[in-house]
Amino acid sequence: MQPTSPKTGWFPIVLRMEDAHVLVIGGGNVAANKVQLLVQTGARIEVLSSDLCDELRILAEKKEIAHQALDVTAADVRVRLPHCRLVYIATNDKALNRSLATLCLEANVPVCSVDDPGFSSFITPALSIRGEVQIAVSTGGAAPVLARRLRARIEELLPAGLNKLAAFMQNARLPLRDKLPDPSERRRVWESFLDGKGQKLALEGKTEQATQELNRLTEGHRQQGEVWLVGAGPGDPDLLTLAALRLMQDADTVLYDNLVSPDILNYVRRDAERVFVGKQRNHHTLPQQDINAELIRRAKAGERVLRLKGGDPFIFGRGGEEMEALVDAGVSFRIIPGISAANGCAAYAGIPLTHRDCAQACLFLTGHARADGTLELAWEKIALHGQTIVIYMGLNALPSLCQQLQAHGLPADWPAALIEHGTTPRQRVFTGTLSSLPETSVTHKVTSPALVIIGEVVRHRVVPLHP
Repeated sequence: MQPTSPKTGWFPIVLRMEDAHVLVIGGGNVAANKVQLLVQTGARIEVLSSDLCDELRILAEKKEIAHQALDVTAADVRVRLPHCRLVYIATNDKALNRSLATLCLEANVPVCSVDDPGFSSFITPALSIRGEVQIAVSTGGAAPVLARRLRARIEELLPAGLNKLAAFMQNARLPLRDKLPDPSERRRVWESFLDGKGQKLALEGKTEQATQELNRLTEGHRQQGEVWLVGAGPGDPDLLTLAALRLMQDADTVLYDNLVSPDILNYVRRDAERVFVGKQRNHHTLPQQDINAELIRRAKAGERVLRLKGGDPFIFGRGGEEMEALVDAGVSFRIIPGISAANGCAAYAGIPLTHRDCAQACLFLTGHARADGTLELAWEKIALHGQTIVIYMGLNALPSLCQQLQAHGLPADWPAALIEHGTTPRQRVFTGTLSSLPETSVTHKVTSPALVIIGEVVRHRVVPLHP
């Protein structure tokens, strides 16, 4: 069972505001900032304040807001509350703000006491607006400057003409619904439109050509399933590839392993079905042949199936077996490589996998042991100088591993490292030798997933400043 996320206390929603009564208490620049956002919604805005800043005064003269010049009292607010959709309070008197906010809270009317989230039932996020497209960033009132900085970063990414694209999709929505009553089919057409040349045409305002492209996709549409074998990287969500992120948002179903963290699953589309097929030592939720069958069954039923694997699907991820099963079944598939555990964990630990002075080769091994804890490997080809050995899933067989390497020629003081939960906030790195590493793992109670790195490169370790 995946751990639950910490409670934030805030829930973002989008309100319909046309012709809704909004009460704004205060006439300064802070109040004006909120009013400017509200004016765009078509709300009926009433401002209560003895004075107005120039920005609000101009809006009042244009009749875009209603102004009542008065020193606000509790009675002025109480009489208006039954008709209010929202209340903003932004005077210079903190005590007055809190007393008026308390009235609103007692009346169960949504209120924002600006810069005072403890007396607010809602807060205004940092907004990026492109016509019908509105992107909100909130920190729950904890760090407004951070929210504004994130909004600025988002603004840099938003393409010009996004309002034109949204308007095109809005106008085409009902006609497409008539042609394709099935919501999943419509979603696929829109995703193909956005992933292809249709989006560019709509962004540029070329409505006729965009319509032709949408019609082409609609007429050529057919329900066809597909499987995507995707590497999720070693743990840090920042190591996901752009291709992986896009497919995680498009998938109908995701089959994921034990090594895929909740932080990474958060990037999967919210309404996608999630199926845990995790594999742990001596316990498989589904045997591999059943996973293969499930991928095929879902794809043939028309689903786009995301097979999400920790690390890279072709490095001890059994992606090759799944690919072969899909080929035999005639199912279309794509492969998206991921940063492997070896690459990611070694880099975050500051250990180079190769080095001109001591390691001209790198060998990847799996440490799955037999029932008696021993390993059957070509030790005479493994226990060599001049190369790095990376062992996946080698924690339980670590004593046997280190013993065999020494028995076949590597010295007892040969450098070795153990990386637990690599690339995640829980990462721990232990360095030592072939003779000391097994005891180190026991002393520090190291748990899986853990990666073993053996070779002189461990001596070149430098702890990164910002892993």
